[in-house]
Amino acid sequence: MLFINTRPQDRAEALTQALQQQHIEVIDLPLLQLSAQPWSEQLANLYAQLPHTHIIVVVSPTAVDIGMQYLARSQISLQDLQHIRWVAVGEKTAEVLRGYGLYSEVPQVETSEGMLSLPCLQNLKVGTHIAFWRGEGGRQFMMQTLLDQGMQIHNFVLYRRECPASSIEKMQAVRARLIQSSEFIMMISSEASWLNWLSLIQRDFDLLNKGHYWVLGDRLEKILLDYQTQHHTKYNVFKLTHLKTELILQQMMRMQGKL
Repeated sequence: MLFINTRPQDRAEALTQALQQQHIEVIDLPLLQLSAQPWSEQLANLYAQLPHTHIIVVVSPTAVDIGMQYLARSQISLQDLQHIRWVAVGEKTAEVLRGYGLYSEVPQVETSEGMLSLPCLQNLKVGTHIAFWRGEGGRQFMMQTLLDQGMQIHNFVLYRRECPASSIEKMQAVRARLIQSSEFIMMISSEASWLNWLSLIQRDFDLLNKGHYWVLGDRLEKILLDYQTQHHTKYNVFKLTHLKTELILQQMMRMQGKL
């Protein structure tokens, strides 16, 4: 079974190696590239308000790294933020935060819905100030949900999410391999990744329908199923609760009839 690893290049290697050790053919095709947004007056104003914030939601390891760089630039210290509760989208993000000496709360399911179910985001006082360290286009659902509950949202757009140029260049060879293949597996971890894949494949439904798309969480599952209904496609969708290598390997073994 052909597996297309769509994780960002710096996070793809461990999974690719684990799959190859099980004699699974893997194509690395990152669907997202994260580039820092330039420092701006808008970001400077947001950072100036950060000491008055109650909760910071951090959506990726990249958001931690860029957020901390700009925190230093704003001349605000972590000492000034001791009162803040930190929420991380997943264990990788929490691990990077721990490198700065920060404990964060992590959901069991690494999605917006998972974060919203955390006890620290339940029964909040109206007007609670919540900052989001995120990328362009990310976590709109979570922010809107909290906004609708009467929270004050501080929106830190720290990076852009783009389809890597290397993947665009590689797509001709990938397409040729997909034509040869009867089916393939692809992880889709965000709506932006899915949209980039649709753009790369240019709605070639013959190839699209060969896919077993392993998606992260309920909302992404719904996005792919809705697209399927609207465009009369026939691909398979399987929901993942997280992106840990052991879960991916376990599911691969199931598909191959080895479990």
